[in-house]
Amino acid sequence: MLVLVVKFTQLPPFGIMSFKIVIIGAGFAGVWSALSAKRLIKSTGKENKVEILVISPKPVLVMRPRLYESKASSLIHPLETLFKEAGINFCPGVVKTIHTERRAVEVQCASGVESTIEYDRLILAAGSSVIQPQHVGGLRQHTYDIDSLDSAVKLESHLEALASLPASPSRDTVVVCGAGFTGIELTAELPRRLAHIANARVILVGNTDEVGPSFGSSPRSTITQALNDLGVEVKLGAGVKAVDPEGVTLTSGVRIQTKTTIWTAGVQATPLTQQVAAPRDALGRLYVDQYLRVSPVDGVFATGDAACALADGKNQHALMSCQHALQLGRVSGYNAAAELLGVPLMGYTQAAYNCCLDLGAWGALVAAGWDRDIIKMSGDTAKRAKCYINQKLIYPPDNAHEALASADPVLPDSDQLFEQLIHVVD
Repeated sequence: MLVLVVKFTQLPPFGIMSFKIVIIGAGFAGVWSALSAKRLIKSTGKENKVEILVISPKPVLVMRPRLYESKASSLIHPLETLFKEAGINFCPGVVKTIHTERRAVEVQCASGVESTIEYDRLILAAGSSVIQPQHVGGLRQHTYDIDSLDSAVKLESHLEALASLPASPSRDTVVVCGAGFTGIELTAELPRRLAHIANARVILVGNTDEVGPSFGSSPRSTITQALNDLGVEVKLGAGVKAVDPEGVTLTSGVRIQTKTTIWTAGVQATPLTQQVAAPRDALGRLYVDQYLRVSPVDGVFATGDAACALADGKNQHALMSCQHALQLGRVSGYNAAAELLGVPLMGYTQAAYNCCLDLGAWGALVAAGWDRDIIKMSGDTAKRAKCYINQKLIYPPDNAHEALASADPVLPDSDQLFEQLIHVVD
């Protein structure tokens, strides 16, 4: 196998890059890390001194928060032109190994060629993946998910093909496992996506006693009402014991006949966090300081879903959400560049939190506070807000100048953004 080694062991002559920031991942946190780092470098006039390299399988931003929707294959945003115009380099590949002791990563490209790339600062922004517990029999073989673009496209193809099968209880029934945020959004959207199936039955299964357990009582009541109005059946208080091609068996002993089991029960940080010798939380996220540095390891930052970062300065940590990844990315990119440039670092903070939950044809729900216990809006108005977020707000600008301007790590907080959003949707 051909192995390439890319080294910068001596300071190069003037005009050649002196430092390299390597960013693993081109999700929301990775993209905004790159743009924010470039913004600071450009503002100091040191563009010929610091290279930014993003490593990811493809130069696209997958709109992961939207993968519960239909037309999954269209839910990507191209990055190649944006990166090129912004002066950000891109390496198509997958990072297999991180060597923090010698500041290098091993990368495998699609052709199988391997290379070793050295860095001065590393930003781990490789996101998260759905948890697939080994104790659930048949889970990996017989379930669908919306964790990635490929898996969402696979699910969509399956749903569309159901109409070609003979009608039966198992064909007409779709079971969503996991009554949290992702499970609720997908479940609420399924009645519309299954309009081509006569007598379609959608069932939401959760092992807790409440649907949406992370929400307060009032939002949970609204969620329950919305699912009821949409004709969704909810079965709570029992987990999944096993899955097979024709059904799901719950821990209570109940069996549901279905050809379509969709797993949404939780996520965990990228396995790459385990290659960094530093403490991690229960979700595998690396603990970081206020500047998003992995303190025990020099030169390494973690961001997005890979970081366990204190958000409010007290006891609330950033969530595995687009809302937090966007800001975490801006701060990690800025600070990685700031360390190399000798510029003061900026602390990460997102003290306020507002959550917008899509409820399909019923509408949507905006819940405020870290406990998500206050309803700010619901129904059609909240739906317009959710559509604006999904279809406009989370997309980076196509124009490099606008994207770099938008990469300022000093942004309005969630409450201020929400007030601006109200004016847009009213």
